[in-house]
This record gives sequence, C-alpha cells and structure tokens, in this order.
Amino acid sequence: MEYEVLIRLGSFLVLFIVFAVAEALAPRRARVQPRSGRWFTNLALVVIDSVTLRLLSLLLPLLAVGAAMDATRQGWGLFNQFELPLWLTVLLSFLILDFAIWAQHLVFHKVPALWRLHRVHHADRDIDVSTALRFHPIEIAASMLIKIGLVYVIGAPAMAVVLFEVVLNGSAMFNHANWRLPLPLDRALRLVLVTPDMHRVHHSVYRNETDSNYGFCLSVWDRWFGTYTDQPSDGHGDMVIGLEWQDEKPMKLGWSLMLPFRRK
Repeated sequence: MEYEVLIRLGSFLVLFIVFAVAEALAPRRARVQPRSGRWFTNLALVVIDSVTLRLLSLLLPLLAVGAAMDATRQGWGLFNQFELPLWLTVLLSFLILDFAIWAQHLVFHKVPALWRLHRVHHADRDIDVSTALRFHPIEIAASMLIKIGLVYVIGAPAMAVVLFEVVLNGSAMFNHANWRLPLPLDRALRLVLVTPDMHRVHHSVYRNETDSNYGFCLSVWDRWFGTYTDQPSDGHGDMVIGLEWQDEKPMKLGWSLMLPFRRK
C-alpha cells in the first residue's frame, strides 16, 4: 500500500513525542528508575523488533498489509465473499483485529512458554510511553504471524490493517503513558477506551491484577469477558510495577533479550 511506511512512522513519531511531553508535564507516578537507562533499552528493543520484522519479510512473501492486499486480489477471506460497504468492512475488520489482540494478550499470560516471552514487557519497573515499545523480538514475530493468518481468514482490506496498526500503536503509547488524566475524563474515556490508569493495573506485581485489563485499545472486551479491574489495590501512587521480584536488571538490554531463557 502506497505511503504505508510513512503513515505509520510519521504517526508513531508524532504520538510518541505528544505523550512523552504530556507525561513530563503531568506525571501520574514518581519514577523508581532513571529514565535514561530504561529508555535506551526500550527504544533499542523497538529497533531490534523492527529489524526482526524486516528479516521476517525476507522469509515470508507478505506481512500483514501485503497479506490484506493479496487476500483482496485472490478473493480470499470472509469479507471478500460479501458485497459490504467499504466503511462497514473496515469497521468490522478493526473490531475483529482488536478483539484478537485482546485474546492473544490473554493467551500470552496463560501459557507458560508464551509468558516467558511476554514478561520482558512486564519486567519494566516503571511504566511510561516507552514501555509500549518494550517487547521481545520473538513475541513481535509471533504476533505478526498470528495477524497475517487472521487477515487472510477474515479478508480484511489493506486500509483496515493500516488503520488498525496506527491506532493500536497510538493507543498503546497512550495507555502506557505516565500521564495524570483528570479523573472524570478517565472515567468517561474508559467506558470505551483503555486509559493509562486502567492499563497501569495490568502492570502490577500482584498476579491477580496482572491477569486483568488485557485490552490495548477498546476496554469493552475486558468488561464483557470478566477480566476488568477498576483500580489497583494499593492505589496508583503506591502500587509496585514490574515482576514479582525487583532489581535493576530490566534496564539492561542484554538481560532483557535473554530473560525468556532464564529460570528466574
């Protein structure tokens, strides 16, 4: 799809700067680790993830957007069997993809081998806009493979896939931001969207809180499937973020890359 990379990269950079400034001006929590070390590791991970996807594209003929264009050309997938208005196909594709990300997130918490990958994200002892980028490259590759398969199954148009990925990246940076939203605004937004206060609960050291609030964009899935937790038991100011054990190692890039293969 023409200009896809520019659209995604441009929106990413603009939104990252917006949320970084917002959390600097109105922080929700005091930091427990220096931002410089954490940001180096988290930003390095997103670079490694991007390289991983580029390498994956050499092994596979198509990634998510290419798969959508191929499904349309071949007439494959659910939505290519019906003459629906484009706006409705895009909307339904977006909702299905967002639900799939919610379900995938839940599975990565419940399956031990997948949790070992996903805990790289949860090892961050602070949560801010950079945490949204902190994923192990193997998890990113696995997520892309799942997305490609789903795009073929539902026949999502390329426009819907690009829109979903831009919104998903933006909403992830928004709800990971260490940003103090006015509480009335938070209550109104979280009726539909995952807010920073809602998602922060998911990064608690308490497993019952970690195993809740799986949504990245829409909050409705957690409400409908009984995985919604309104507030952390210790309050947002005093809650401890990260894994059950705490040390300085999550700031280190090499340690973070090797975490899935460690016993601890």
